[in-house]
Amino acid sequence: MSPATDQPSTALNHSQRQAALAELTSSEGLDLLVVGGGVTGAGIALDAASRGLRTGIVEMGDWAAGTSSYSSKLVHGGLRYLYQLDFALVHEALTERGRLLTTTAPHLVKAQPFLWPLKHHYERSYSAVGVGLYDALALAGARGHKTVPVQQHLGRKGTAALAPALDTSHLAGAIRFYDARVDDARLVIDLVRTAVGLGAHAVSRTKVTGFLKDAHDHVTGARITDLATGQELEVHARRTINATGVWTEDVQDLATQEGGLKVLASKGIHIVVPKEVIDAETGIFLRTEKSVLFIIPWPDYWVIGTTDTPWDQDVAKPVATSADVDYVLEHANSVLTRPVQREDIIGVYAGLRPLLQPRLRPGAQAASTKVSREHTVTRVAPGLTAIAGGKLTTYRVMAADAVDHALGEGLAKAHPSATADLPLVGAAGYADLASQAGRIAQERGWTLERVTHLLDRYGSETTEVLAAIDADAAAPQSERLGLAAPLEAAPQYLRAEVAWAVTHEGAEHLEDVLTRRVRLDISRRDRGLGAADEVLAVMASLLDWDQEKVSAERESYAQRVAQLAAAETETSDAAAVAHVSRPI
Repeated sequence: MSPATDQPSTALNHSQRQAALAELTSSEGLDLLVVGGGVTGAGIALDAASRGLRTGIVEMGDWAAGTSSYSSKLVHGGLRYLYQLDFALVHEALTERGRLLTTTAPHLVKAQPFLWPLKHHYERSYSAVGVGLYDALALAGARGHKTVPVQQHLGRKGTAALAPALDTSHLAGAIRFYDARVDDARLVIDLVRTAVGLGAHAVSRTKVTGFLKDAHDHVTGARITDLATGQELEVHARRTINATGVWTEDVQDLATQEGGLKVLASKGIHIVVPKEVIDAETGIFLRTEKSVLFIIPWPDYWVIGTTDTPWDQDVAKPVATSADVDYVLEHANSVLTRPVQREDIIGVYAGLRPLLQPRLRPGAQAASTKVSREHTVTRVAPGLTAIAGGKLTTYRVMAADAVDHALGEGLAKAHPSATADLPLVGAAGYADLASQAGRIAQERGWTLERVTHLLDRYGSETTEVLAAIDADAAAPQSERLGLAAPLEAAPQYLRAEVAWAVTHEGAEHLEDVLTRRVRLDISRRDRGLGAADEVLAVMASLLDWDQEKVSAERESYAQRVAQLAAAETETSDAAAVAHVSRPI
């Protein structure tokens, strides 16, 4: 399943990983080492590689394994920040939203309408002003080009027509406005792959255990441990950036005990219900006493969330509690005619937001919902930069700021960021291929939904996925993997997608596929365990696993499923975490 192209390979796989490790530890050294493989770190690696810097990125888990795969999966300007008068932050985010929709990742990022229910007629005036300003800032960010429709005002009847599930008996109407949604983990993986195509050396499951320093206490790289082999190695780099989110303080403490960024972990949980549970043609946006709640439509399900509560447990083990689920259900059901029941829920997931910790009086406490979402970049030690805060939507701006800071003003001007109009893998040529979706469906005897599903995941690389399916079908019977066949337990996915996850997206374990590639973890009551044997059959053939390894992979994932289920029966974070024996 190698791409048929003369362009540098963007594939993440075992051979790429081994080559990247060799490059990371070569005597040549790096211009820039990035620590952390979430959306911020991946964005930094791409930004640096696009400037021609010799770049490396290491991640202690799978790509996007932390916060960046457990978000609300929205690309948005932050409508609620307008009411905090944070116009600059909203403008910045809406500008980036427009880029993602039109240039950077149009295959992954989709415009999404939302209804904002209005309880009183007087709400319409100030809400309309806010949403109108939202639209105006979006137009300004896109230089006058409309990337999503502008607001539309609806009465009670119009609201009920778009969302019969909404209880309109006490509503004055609603405002329809647009944001966008994205598969967050896929975005991160595509960022890393695009960086690799530009020469970056990317290695997952590699943990930084210390920093190298010269005689002047200048950070000159890092000591790393390859978690796949236990081998300890050294990476020499002229500059290093710590982009580890909620692990920021842990990593910076390896270099210095004299300050740096302080990060507050805030837990957000979401529930997932089947599409038929909520009768609506649009998403729903609700303001709550703490934050906001989104009811977000995806092709097969609804994602509902989020919460915003301080987290003081192990940051590697964020879990949802029964109390968290109750909170989300209560707020969603406050506006629905048919309440969502616990038995409707097919998925629950939790993630931690890395928010900047404010400076406080000794003994004072901070409420996580009051912490700014703006990012901060600082020099932790000579040669070591740290970045924290921000949000998924503005990852590109954060990345450019971090690399500029690490380079210094002179070098940054000489080597400016080149990512503003840089398409990610799958983006270039996506629109042309999408226009042929009907022909592809007809030729293969597939539904249009299946072809659209592939296009929205792989973009223009769908042609390579299809070529791999054809090559598999032409192979001798004994060598075929049956890539054209859907997974029996999850027929919206093809076996080819599992293979692509291994050969091109760096999946090394069953958990990688089910949680961040095929994503059954959030859309099946059993978190995809029922599809494990089918997925393992494809993975084992490609990774040369024996039966012992296959059994170990299945048992490990089954343990994860059981522990998360047990955690969700508890009412407190401490009790829930006690059920979890390993990082989630």
